[in-house]
Amino acid sequence: MSDSASLEQFIDAVCATSHLRIEDDLGDGFVRLRSEEAERRQAVHDIRSSEDIVIEMLRNARDADATEIYLATSREGTRRRICVIDNGCGIPPHLHDAVFEPRVTSKLDTMHIDTWGVHGRGMALFSIRENAEIASVLASDKGLGTALLVETDVQRVGEKADQSTFPSFHREASSVKVLGPRNIVRTACEFALDSHHQCLVFAGSSTEIASCLYQRGLHAMSAERRIFHADSSSLPLCERLAASASPEHFAANAQAIGLDLSVRSARRILNGEIAAPANLASIVAAELTRQNKHDTHTSHKESNTKASNHTSDHVLKGLKLHDNDRHMLEEAVRVAYDDIAARYYLEPDVDPQVTVGKDGIRVFIPFRPVD
Repeated sequence: MSDSASLEQFIDAVCATSHLRIEDDLGDGFVRLRSEEAERRQAVHDIRSSEDIVIEMLRNARDADATEIYLATSREGTRRRICVIDNGCGIPPHLHDAVFEPRVTSKLDTMHIDTWGVHGRGMALFSIRENAEIASVLASDKGLGTALLVETDVQRVGEKADQSTFPSFHREASSVKVLGPRNIVRTACEFALDSHHQCLVFAGSSTEIASCLYQRGLHAMSAERRIFHADSSSLPLCERLAASASPEHFAANAQAIGLDLSVRSARRILNGEIAAPANLASIVAAELTRQNKHDTHTSHKESNTKASNHTSDHVLKGLKLHDNDRHMLEEAVRVAYDDIAARYYLEPDVDPQVTVGKDGIRVFIPFRPVD
């Protein structure tokens, strides 16, 4: 099960015998598998770290047909909080608990292979809940998207010590290599690059993601809809914050979808004081563009340096101006000086002197005040 070929064989085998593997069709795209198949599939997803949880939650959102995924993370002491909000197809309320059961996942014909192996919607949620202190669907319904919250104890489920370093990127032929500590943000960037044709990923603190969702809602909803909507719960999750009537209402709506922020932060977002983060794929693209410009500038600078050195070599060998060229330069300086002389009350009639040294051409202009 470790290489792509064996995974493909596994998928083919599962799909070919799917009618034998399903114990119960739960509806809305979810099934309960027979025990043997569930064990085989969950063996692929062994949660060992916060980074493992993040990648599985992102894949879960993508496999719900989300085109936008918002990842908010924070840590207080040994408590890690991970919230993922998406605009995917959503989970009906009667399945909110069922999706965390050990044998529940999406229908077998929706499984596919990506960089991290076999995956189907809901596939690793049981494993996540087994390793987490809290794992729940905070809000979701059909067509409205989903908000998933997971809280872990990092003493139980570890993570990289360095979570502050943003990764660097290096273009390699037809791909981009992500470098740096394999922390949460690097994990999110790798997923964003791998899935950028399917979905956009935004990552940040709860406050930053709340700002992002607020801006998103403002663009998606008309002013009339924001003001006169009957019930916030009827709005897509990614648009609800834009329909908040006050900072207090904003903070309450944010809490309901897993974004822990104060009323003060809500007020700052409404006042436009907190910038919304760009999606990770565009951040990577901007960084690669900056690198390309830097490389181009460096290349030009090196080229110019070589040209300058080449010219200097000729100068050192002795630059000689033809008499006609020297006289022409002196005359041009004399004409240009006339205007300066008039403004500074100097004698206009001067005889500029042009000399050639080993490192340049020097012009000497004598001047005398007007009597």
